[in-house]
Amino acid sequence: MSDRAKKSGMALPKINGSAVVMGLYLLFLLLPIYWLLTMSLKTNSEILNSFTLWPQNLTFDNYMTILTDPSWYTGYLNSMAYVVMNMVISLAVALPAAYAFSRYTFLGDKHLFFWLLTNRMAPPAVFALPFFQLYSSIGLFDTHIAVALAHALFNVPLAVWILEGFMRGVPKEIDETAYIDGYSFPRFFIRIFTPLVASGIGVTAFFLFMFSWVELLLSRTLTSVNAKPIAATMTRTVGAAGIDWGVLAAAGILTIIPGALVIYFVRNYIAKGFALGRV
Repeated sequence: MSDRAKKSGMALPKINGSAVVMGLYLLFLLLPIYWLLTMSLKTNSEILNSFTLWPQNLTFDNYMTILTDPSWYTGYLNSMAYVVMNMVISLAVALPAAYAFSRYTFLGDKHLFFWLLTNRMAPPAVFALPFFQLYSSIGLFDTHIAVALAHALFNVPLAVWILEGFMRGVPKEIDETAYIDGYSFPRFFIRIFTPLVASGIGVTAFFLFMFSWVELLLSRTLTSVNAKPIAATMTRTVGAAGIDWGVLAAAGILTIIPGALVIYFVRNYIAKGFALGRV
């Protein structure tokens, strides 16, 4: 404390170092998003010819291009379609599988569990050509279910691994008590057991959505027109006149929104899941 502050009887405010670090970290994280947002509200000439911290000539033409051009907004619809299908398929397979791993011991269970995780470790490029040839031969190429099933190869092991950690934390006595009370397994699993691991399902759904939403190689290789995702559509901004930076930035902002909405709706489950589950 300085002499002047001591004489006046006033104490200087203390600076919280952790708050400053957190503020700088948030600023570092939000700066690219802010810059992307400002670019989406500028014209190409302003983006290329001047350096401005905010739009000098505010325009929403870039967003109107995406929302009115079928070749643009169908990319978002296609992406949402196969992402939702993948989440449903992955959870439908992973829930009973994770229950089996958490409750029963059988021959080769640990080896099978490790083999599932190796699928998650493998790069998507390894499976791109086999999937392409398989789907082309059976007529599934350029369909939403093709991309959903391809993503399930990677997302099901992740879902099983996360859910198994949550289910192992539920006491087995609950299962035995339900059976004594006359519950069948489907009724017990849906009405009693599933609500107990709801936080794990929320965390799993979050990761399934994120991995499927941002994956590009398989979704682009297995589609051409009818199921083309938005990530592949964004390459259309490169043309003879150059890159349409404004439309590309607007597409990026609209791509962030679904992920932000998912985080908002499962935020309570995510907080509990990170505290209790295997994440």
